[in-house]
Parts: sequence; structure tokens; C-alpha cells
Amino acid sequence: MSRLTPLVGKRVSRLAPLTRNLRRNFFAGLVIVTPIAATILIMKWLFDAIDGILEPVVELIFGRPVAGIGFAAILLLIYLAGLVAANVLGRRVIQFGESLVVRVPMAREIYNTTKQVVNSLMLPQKGGFKEVVLVEFPRPGMQTVGFVTNKVTDGSGRELLNVFIPTAPNPTSGFFQIIPPENAVRANLSVEDAMKMVISAGMVSPAVIEPKMGEDGGSIEQEA
Repeated sequence: MSRLTPLVGKRVSRLAPLTRNLRRNFFAGLVIVTPIAATILIMKWLFDAIDGILEPVVELIFGRPVAGIGFAAILLLIYLAGLVAANVLGRRVIQFGESLVVRVPMAREIYNTTKQVVNSLMLPQKGGFKEVVLVEFPRPGMQTVGFVTNKVTDGSGRELLNVFIPTAPNPTSGFFQIIPPENAVRANLSVEDAMKMVISAGMVSPAVIEPKMGEDGGSIEQEA
């Protein structure tokens, strides 16, 4: 047994790099395949759901089921929504619909947050997030990415920041904080890059994250 031990040890040591490479490549593939598979499953569920809703109407018109009608209906719906939003009357209709949604307590938070996130991803220059900051959260000594959504003042006239801290990888939920400007530091990140970082749970991230330095430094308090 004593003579076999060195041989077994050598074989294990030779297999260790191969095992590490297999593990690394497997998890790298998992990171790539998982979001793609999840997207495909969600889209398939959505298309199947719309197919199920429209199936009676389609059979009434064509006399038989038509595969893929859900996909076509989604594309048509998106196009029509953009077409409606492109004219003044359509924008008024949309604004009226939004005013009805925001009157419902639960729906208001979901709609506003989702709209803000989508605007920040698709139209970062028009998004509700004004800038990216680094704040200490959930406790001192730990930093996280936050988005400044607005500025308010307290009873003494002191300016405070409304900061949304998203959860990863689902940025439609998170934490809302009202903090003094000295507790937030501007980051050298665009809103779009910061959102990609949150959605990917940090896997898509710049090599260096540091305060965004200006003439007076990166502190919001110094530039406010």
C-alpha cells in the first residue's frame, strides 16, 4: 500500500488541473446558457399564452389554428403602441392610461419602477435615473451602486438625495433611501453600464470603479 500511495498522489495531482478546467468551463457555459434558456422559455410561455387567447378568434376567421400567431400579435402590438405614441392624440391617450394605473397603490410602484428601469436601459439620456453613485449599504464598510432619482430638502432647507438601490439580478425591486449628499459619491459609470452591472450580478463590470472626479472631487456634497 505504501508503494501505491505516491503513484495515486501523482495521478491526482495530474488530474487536478483538468478538473479545474472542466469546472471552470462548465460554469462559464452555465453563465452563458442560463439567461439564453430563461429568455427562450419566457418568450415561449408568452407566445403560447397569447396563442391560447387568440386561438378562438383565429379559428373563427381561418377555420383552423395558426401557429405563431402569438409572435405576430406581439410584434404588431409593439408596433401599434409606438405608432400611437408618435402622435399628440396617442400620447394623450397613453398619459390618460398611465394616470389610471398610478392611482392603484400596488400597480403604481410596479409600473413606475419598471418604466424607469426600461427607460434607463433603452433611453439612458431620457431615463429617470439622473446619475450613478456609490453608497454604503447595507452597512458601513460595504459599498453598492445606487441611482439618484431626485433631490429634496428637509425642514431646515438642507438638500437630500433620493437614491434607488436595485437588487441583482432583478433591478425592478430594490431599496429607496433618502441620504445626505456627503454619503454619496459619484461613480465613473453611466446609467446604462451600471444597470448592466446590476442585471448581470457583477459579471458584466468595468475593470475599475472609482469616484468620478471633477473640479472639486467626486463628492456630491462638494458639487451640490
